[in-house]
Amino acid sequence: MSYWWILLNVFAFWGLSQGLLCYCLVRHQLPVLWIMPLGEEPGRGNITAEVLPAVQMALHHLSEQPPPLGNYELQFQLTDSECNNAKALKAFLDATFYGPKPLMVFGGVCPSVTSIIAQSLEAWNLVQLSFAVTAPSLANKRFPNFFSMVPSDSAVNLALVRFLRQYGWNRVGTLTQNDQKFKEVQKDLSGHLEVANIQLVAAESFSEALCDGVQKLKENDVRIVIAYIDVRLAAEVLCCAYNLSMYGLKYQWILPYWTQDSPLWTITDINNCPTNNILTAMEGSISAGFQTLSSRHIRGISGRKPQEYESEYDNEQQLSKFHGFAYDGTWVIAKVLTRVMETVRYRERYNIHRNFTVTDQEMSEMILEAIEKINFFGVTGQVMFLKGERVANVQFAQYQDGKAVTMGKYKTMTDELEITSPVQFQGAEPTKDRTHVYRQRKRISIFLYSIISCLTVSGILTACGLLVFNVKNRNHWSISMSSPFLNTLIVLGALLCYLCIFFLGLDGSYISDQALEASCSVQIWLLSIGCTAAFGTMFAKTWRIHAILKTDRIEKRITKDHGLTLLVLFLLLFDLSLLICLQVLDPLRRTVKEYQIQPDPHGRDFSIQPFSDHCENTHMGFWIAAFYSFKGILLLSTGFLVWTKRHVNTPSINDIRGIRISLFVSGPVILIGTYAPMLFQEQPNVQFCIIALVIITCCLSTLGMLFVPKILIIRMGPTALSRRHPTQWDRELEPESEEHCKEEDFRKQRNSGASDYVIDIKHNISATLDSRLSDNLRLQRRIAKLDSELEYLTRRLNESRPNLLENPVIRISVHKAGKNKCLTLPERSSYRRNLLEDINSPEHIQRRLSLQFPILHHAYLPSIGGVDSSPVNSSHDIRKQNMMPETGEVLMPKP
Repeated sequence: MSYWWILLNVFAFWGLSQGLLCYCLVRHQLPVLWIMPLGEEPGRGNITAEVLPAVQMALHHLSEQPPPLGNYELQFQLTDSECNNAKALKAFLDATFYGPKPLMVFGGVCPSVTSIIAQSLEAWNLVQLSFAVTAPSLANKRFPNFFSMVPSDSAVNLALVRFLRQYGWNRVGTLTQNDQKFKEVQKDLSGHLEVANIQLVAAESFSEALCDGVQKLKENDVRIVIAYIDVRLAAEVLCCAYNLSMYGLKYQWILPYWTQDSPLWTITDINNCPTNNILTAMEGSISAGFQTLSSRHIRGISGRKPQEYESEYDNEQQLSKFHGFAYDGTWVIAKVLTRVMETVRYRERYNIHRNFTVTDQEMSEMILEAIEKINFFGVTGQVMFLKGERVANVQFAQYQDGKAVTMGKYKTMTDELEITSPVQFQGAEPTKDRTHVYRQRKRISIFLYSIISCLTVSGILTACGLLVFNVKNRNHWSISMSSPFLNTLIVLGALLCYLCIFFLGLDGSYISDQALEASCSVQIWLLSIGCTAAFGTMFAKTWRIHAILKTDRIEKRITKDHGLTLLVLFLLLFDLSLLICLQVLDPLRRTVKEYQIQPDPHGRDFSIQPFSDHCENTHMGFWIAAFYSFKGILLLSTGFLVWTKRHVNTPSINDIRGIRISLFVSGPVILIGTYAPMLFQEQPNVQFCIIALVIITCCLSTLGMLFVPKILIIRMGPTALSRRHPTQWDRELEPESEEHCKEEDFRKQRNSGASDYVIDIKHNISATLDSRLSDNLRLQRRIAKLDSELEYLTRRLNESRPNLLENPVIRISVHKAGKNKCLTLPERSSYRRNLLEDINSPEHIQRRLSLQFPILHHAYLPSIGGVDSSPVNSSHDIRKQNMMPETGEVLMPKP
């Protein structure tokens, strides 16, 4: 009995174990809707066919897992979305109504289709997990029931911004393919760049003529180019970059990550662009993208290392960058649904209500809670989600020597960039984000400034010497006749203009900006006052001659200095008024004038921005017109007066000859100095040289024409400047016929007023004062001889007084106070003959004493500037009689 009992128990235990085994072999199916395009998609290929082996591999590996994962089986209901919004939505509704209701939605490739379905998930109490959508528009809070296994392009953009900041690139441009997906990525990048304060210089998009977009990037001097293009167009873009020389040392291309793994070199016949050209343009390019497989040698949830999975997947002869995410996504769905189903079963078993059921909303909430707690290591790395987006590292790679080399990664959780291999730039330093422009000041050459300064110092010393000469010889007739005070004003004006040259040659390389602004005001004050003092004084001198010559009355021919001084002071006050208005209302400021950017002459990777310092104000044109008008009117008026009196050439009376020559020299030079610098605006050295030489030439000509004649008169004698005929006064003393004297008297009476003045100027004042001094000395010697003869004759007359015979007389013209007097004197030869015949004649002696000698002493001699009518007692009296008129008076004949 015991034997059968034991045998029965053995069979019972065996049967129970077989029953349990059969129960364990029955796996609960979990329906999942898989929405994918089954056909090939342009630019992407057939993603479903490429990732299907990875999904099947995941299901196989799940079947090998122990409970509770091994107790459930995912049942994928594959639905074709055709990347069409309407068809995809209809397929989703049909699968929901007619098939077993899915617990989750898996897949999604096309952003537009995925976005429409994601918007309706919450209403259907479903949760979707995608492994191929990277559009930034789906990675936001509008889709709380949507999760992505792949890091979105928004995360890649954050990594790109961090990479740009790592190398100091603050200026970039984008080249975007005219596709909705790429446009969304580029728009998201623009927002991140703005937050990071990185300038987006140009955002070019293209559909057909992609080389035009590349050309525009070059025209905008974009050095860092971020391209959003698919594999099909990447080779064409690189070909355009090669043809436009947008590669190498000066440019850095950042391409999509998949271009590094794509065999672009196998694409031929792209716009007749050889493969070597494409590879040359691609050399050194950088890509940023998510890490498709982890590089860590760690066994994941499936018990396999990523490297083991990769070798197993490669045996399937399928190529897709999303296969690892599809594999890990399958594991995520299995773990989430297993956890939810285990929770539901636990509640059903221990709930007090026997008819316990779970609603769709509760199921959805449980799935959301479970998926947010997912955290395991898969073949793509650590799998976890943050606000519906996969938290993963972004990998950076560089194309070096024909292959992609990983150089670093970006950790999304910590916002850290880890560089494992340095970036190999084609230059000695990282590529510059722009054509660096080095500002180069166009300064005045120190050599030129030294030469001009030496010339200016020479001019200043000369002017100072002339000033001393003018003061020292102020009592000399040649200085006193031309008004020493006015001469001093001209010299001081020239000195102010000379001093202005020193400030013109200063720029920011020698003095500070504040000092340069002060120098701007000093320049305009010195030059303006100096010109007014010099040319205003010349205008006053010319006006004096004009006032003398225009009057018909002889009484108004004497002009004093104080009137001319007041005229010059009026001109200076007007000039000062303009300068004060300029200084108060719109002062000159330092401004920087930039010129055209020039490439480096040595071929280095930077350009040169020339600039120079200028003195400008807000209304520069108005003030220039005001000052030029004032100075121009002054010069034109002086020139007009000089031209009208061009026939007056008497240096003893005025300086009109010197002023005329000075204006003829200064006028054209000033015009050249006004317009020539405008032709050389980009050459400060030429401008400074022209302006300085104009100032020096005008000052030198003015001072030279004013003082050189006076120096010659004083240093070389009275006849140094203008020599008269030595017998001029002898000719005047020669006998003239009575008819001639009558004609002279009639002509003098007929011509009055201005004609009388002109005749006086022609016959009397035309002989320079220098000639009169020479003649005066000669006449003094003649008078002394006549005095000796008079003494001899007096003695003879005292001895005998015979009757004087009648002697023939002739008329001789004697000048007295500017009027001709015809006097009768005996002819010298007849007089001597009669005197010898009857020297003791009392009548002869009486006539001689009463008529001839008083006329000779009292009428003739004073009229020619000789001795006084009083007897000449000493040499002191003779010198006293030779003194010239007072300063400022014009030597004119008196009526």
